[in-house]
Amino acid sequence: MDKKRVPYSVIILSLGILLIAAITFSFFLGRYPINPSQLFGILVSRVIHIRQFWTDQMATILFNVRLPRIILACLVGCCLSAAGASYQGIFQNPMAAPDILGATAGAAFGAALAILQNQNHLVITLYAFCFSLLTVTVVYFISRKAQGKQVLGLVLAGIMVGSLFSAGTSYIKLVADSNNQLPAITYWLMGSLSGATTQTVTIVLLPMALGLIPLFLLRWRINVLTLGDDEARTMGINSTRLRIIVIMCATLVTAASVSVTGMIGWVGLVIPHLSRRLVGNNYKHLMPATMLFGAIFLLLVDDVSRNLLQTEIPLGILTAFIGAPFFIYLITRKEETY
Repeated sequence: MDKKRVPYSVIILSLGILLIAAITFSFFLGRYPINPSQLFGILVSRVIHIRQFWTDQMATILFNVRLPRIILACLVGCCLSAAGASYQGIFQNPMAAPDILGATAGAAFGAALAILQNQNHLVITLYAFCFSLLTVTVVYFISRKAQGKQVLGLVLAGIMVGSLFSAGTSYIKLVADSNNQLPAITYWLMGSLSGATTQTVTIVLLPMALGLIPLFLLRWRINVLTLGDDEARTMGINSTRLRIIVIMCATLVTAASVSVTGMIGWVGLVIPHLSRRLVGNNYKHLMPATMLFGAIFLLLVDDVSRNLLQTEIPLGILTAFIGAPFFIYLITRKEETY
């Protein structure tokens, strides 16, 4: 039985308030200061006409730089966390993460290939997105030919295909120009939100919504998958079809996230487990909490990334500093039922 210290509704409300506070706080952070009154004035001026007491540069920075970055940080954190929680449920594996089926490895290969061809940022994003989906598609068809349990076949195929694409990325780095292309590939692989624009948010918003909404609506069915295929069949649920739908949705949001941010690890592993500490293992409660918690987490990490030092710290580095110690704790504590 799940042990909750406070009611679920209170936790969700608190996370929602915390997310709003984090978003508001993030607007004030940056190399170019904007105080609360200026922020309020700029936002109100979009609705009614008031006397301008801020500079045009402030408004440009707010709407063209900080707002897209804040929105993208929340979306990516939400998506990666939801994907991680979904994979952990359907694979019944507490160590499952969004990259378990090779989606991130495929995205890395696609982005590296686009950079090698000297493509622009938009094309790099499209390459990463398409190769991420292609990788998981290949994994799925290989797993269908595998002997034994389908879940185990998916995981093993994901490891194999992901390794192949990782090898391809390494080869691209080997032949890339060391002055321009190699640094760009390396920086992309470390993950960052520095390229966030209104266009970027617009591009990924649709695939993210197409993946997140079904995951949210199917969250109670994921509970059934955690019990095993036999129990699911006794309840009249086609576990194979449901698992495919969940994998497709989780892969879609992972591909969309990684294609615009690069490799950001640990979020999909750490946040679902921390959310379980708050609301328990019931996916009806876990999925909303994980989505909110993930958005808050990545937004705050990005705030640290762009303000801690003179140069921006890649997000993959910061999330690894948090995720690695948690992973050590996870594998050394008593086993938990999922």
